[in-house]
Formats: sequence, structure tokens, C-alpha cells
Amino acid sequence: MKKATLQEIASSLGVSRTTVWKVFSGQEGVSGNLREKILAKARELDYKFPEELDRNTVPEKKDVNIAVAVCRPETSIFWMNIIHQIAKEFSFHDVNLVYTYLPSVIEEDYTLPSQLLGGSIHGIIVMNVYNERLIRLLSRADTPKVFLDTATAIDPSSLNGDLLLMESGVSTARITEHLIKQGRKTFGFIGDINYAKSNYERYEGFTKTLERFGLALSKECMLTGSIGAFTYKEEIDAFLDTLPAMPEAFVCVSDYVACILMQLLLKRGFRIPEDVAVSGFDGNMESPLAEELTTVQVFNKDIGNRLASQILYRIQHPDSQFETTYISSQVIFRASTGD
Repeated sequence: MKKATLQEIASSLGVSRTTVWKVFSGQEGVSGNLREKILAKARELDYKFPEELDRNTVPEKKDVNIAVAVCRPETSIFWMNIIHQIAKEFSFHDVNLVYTYLPSVIEEDYTLPSQLLGGSIHGIIVMNVYNERLIRLLSRADTPKVFLDTATAIDPSSLNGDLLLMESGVSTARITEHLIKQGRKTFGFIGDINYAKSNYERYEGFTKTLERFGLALSKECMLTGSIGAFTYKEEIDAFLDTLPAMPEAFVCVSDYVACILMQLLLKRGFRIPEDVAVSGFDGNMESPLAEELTTVQVFNKDIGNRLASQILYRIQHPDSQFETTYISSQVIFRASTGD
């Protein structure tokens, strides 16, 4: 006889697989009455219970383990600061953080780490993951999930989890408007807009502001395609060589990109901001050039706290509608745009 599955139990009762999984893993968030119905249906279908689960009793509360699944956290202290805040918040709730490193590029036969699928993980926070295939693998996991940003091509409704984003479009629009009101007429944009939803929203804020002020979008001044993770400097340098004329301002998707651009412009003899204004995003102070860079401050502490609270909420309310939440950012004008 084919053994019963979580999905069969869930379907027979009209509940989600996550709800059934919570009962079998001893988690909170399921009423006593529904818990008993699920256990009774499992016995009826001869479901093979985990050895530690007594068929005739409601399981005792167990430790809560939440994975932080992240790609390339070493690329920036930005990610480590958020992870640190998540860990700090979890400590107040007696929750165990399970650090899970994911590759940024995967093969066709790649499977998720066993610790994410073995039943000991009760929730997953996904950070700095932009590979579409990897995101889709994660979205199919039954475990409650919260994503920090996602790939541009991924429809948030397909994530099977909550999505947290930093506000991007309005902040970039404000910087662009500021540059226009200074009298600058020609603009460039640098950043892979197909990489991350937040990158695309920054580009959208930029282009809509140019359109609102009746300024043309010069496609030859846009470097918006894929950029190699380890070849930013070389590719931006080559892009600058192709320009018929240097724009009066560049809006960049990140401080990392902006600081590389500033370095290359200075090397070519351009003055910043007299000849070319430059702006970034993130409030990342890892480069000395960032001290003069107009940017958008992203509040890592608030993001970490919100990720932690949202995954705890999702575990307790697995059947609630998924949410897309924006955390406010703050524009900081500095010398690189003429202030």
C-alpha cells in the first residue's frame, strides 16, 4: 500500500501542507481542535509518524530552528550586519539561527541542502539570492519563508512566502530630480536591472523622473545588462570607452558600482561633481570614496528586525495571505552631486 503523504492529509481536511507539517513537528499556531483532527486523519490514512511523535498525544513544544539561507555574504558587510541583527532578535525569542550558505550559480541537478529539507528547520529567511532556478527551488519548499528582495523576473506571487523590500524607486527619483533641478541635462545609469527587483525599481524611478521633466533617455549611456560578479571595474571601464560624450550625471544602483565609477572617472581626468555628478544606493561606507557619495541610506537594523519578526509570524500563521512589505530608506546628499 502506498504510504500517505502530508499533502493527502492536508487535502482531505482542506488545510495547507504547512499546517499539517506544524502539527507533526510540534510547532505552535494550530488550534487544539484542528491538531486533533489532523492526527486523527493521519491515523486513519495510516500515515507513518516520526518516531518521536506519539500517535495518541499532542506533541510537546520543541526548539524552533530558523535558517538564514544566503549567497555570497562575504561580498559586503551589508549582509553580515543584517544577519547579526536577525541573530540578536532571535535570541530574545529563544530561536536557533541555522546559517545556510547557498551557491550563487547552480547546476541542473542541484538540490537544496538537506538541513533545509529534513524537517528540523521551521522557517527560512532568504537573503542575497537572485538566481532564478535557486529561488524557484526555495519557493517549492513546504517550510514557511521570507525573502529579502528577489530576482526581477520572479513574480512575488510565485514565491510561496513573504517578500521584504527596501524602498528604492521614490528615493532614486528624488536624487534624479535634484540633479535635474541643478540644470543637468544628460544622464547615465549603471546597474544590472534584471538582477534584482530593487535594482529594477531604482531604474524605474530614474526613468520616470526623466520622462516627467521631458528629458530624453539616452540608451547609449545606460549600462543595465548583466555584469559579471568579479568584472565590474573592467566592464564599466569598457562601457565608458563606448560613450560618444560623457553624461553630466550618473545614477548607480549601488554604492559599490558608484565608487568604481568615481574611481574610473577621476582616472580619466573628470572632476566630480563639476564635470560629472554621481550617486549610489545602500549607504555603504566600505570605500573611502563613499564619504563624498550621495546615496540612499538603507537601515540594516530595521530590515533584520523585520525579517526576524515576519518569519516568526509566518510560522505561527502559515495560512495567512502572503505579504510584500517595503522598509523606508533615506536619501543622503553629499558632495558627489554638488551639495
